[in-house]
Amino acid sequence: MPQRPALARTAAFCEQFNLRVPILMAPMASACSPSLAIAIANAGGLGGCGALNMQPETIRKWAADVRAGTNGGFQFNLWIPDPPPKRDAAAEAAVRDFLAKWGPPVPPEAGNVVLPDFDAQCDALLEASPAIVSSIMGLHADRFVARMKAKGIKWFATVTTVSEAKAAESAGADAVIAQGMEAGGHRGTSDLAQAETRLVGLFSLVPGVADAVKIPVLATGGIADGRGMAAALLLGASAVQIGTAFLRCPEAKIPSAWADAIGKAAPEDTVITRTMTGRPARSIATNYVRAAMGPAAPPPAPYPVQRGLTQPMRDAAAKANDIAGIQAWAGQSARLARAEPAGEVVQRLWREAQALL
Repeated sequence: MPQRPALARTAAFCEQFNLRVPILMAPMASACSPSLAIAIANAGGLGGCGALNMQPETIRKWAADVRAGTNGGFQFNLWIPDPPPKRDAAAEAAVRDFLAKWGPPVPPEAGNVVLPDFDAQCDALLEASPAIVSSIMGLHADRFVARMKAKGIKWFATVTTVSEAKAAESAGADAVIAQGMEAGGHRGTSDLAQAETRLVGLFSLVPGVADAVKIPVLATGGIADGRGMAAALLLGASAVQIGTAFLRCPEAKIPSAWADAIGKAAPEDTVITRTMTGRPARSIATNYVRAAMGPAAPPPAPYPVQRGLTQPMRDAAAKANDIAGIQAWAGQSARLARAEPAGEVVQRLWREAQALL
């Protein structure tokens, strides 16, 4: 009996990228412990690291730590840098005053965030030589793509629209990660001005992208059980990338208040907000998020200024295990996440999906 098309497609993807299971760990900058990547890779999937805030030496150490625990593959992810933010001292003062109601006083210099040097990070990625480098918030420059290809590193580009997928394919991406609006964390759009107006759900995005490009499509956003995985594969995806469904795993090492809130969150209990970092991201609608999005609150500062301004609150909340001020990213299928080892999640989702397919 011939293999069903969806399963044949996933088998081809796994063979091409040296995986046993077509499941990728989302490279979450706020939850990418080596232990989580190791567990997922050892179960046959692909580990992941969101290297956004990492200095080059930290990137190299993360890769060494993961390689000490697994022979499996992993991806490193970087954001394509934004132009420098426009600063507004008076507006930032209003945000600091508001944040002081939710945590410790915010010093004026908190907004002076200096991001790691992007070119140095890119050099470190090449030195670490992961199986895959992925991009978000835009596309890597041609010169860096050429350097990746010369080292045999594959490039997966995160896209949120069909037009972004076509641009990624033309730029040389080996696969595209189609991020539906259901996804937890930051919206991966390359055009920040349209991040909240082009909110395409995964069930519309995946077939649209699959019909528009010839390279493999990976589905991400709102996939947290075998039903969601099977649906994404039937719609044209070759694999899935999962974030929130791994956050309750012990290897993720996130605050228990965040993990507990994920397990209770209905789809309508999450919201896309700029109030944590200045960029649109899907979060649990915590007390702070609801208040900061209310009519009495000042508009958030641009990224990464807002991220710096909220850092004292987020640090204090994490230390106190208080969900009100924690950066509680979560996708719309958060409630389906289970508190079980990450390897078991990988195996369970693939077993459930195969049964349905």
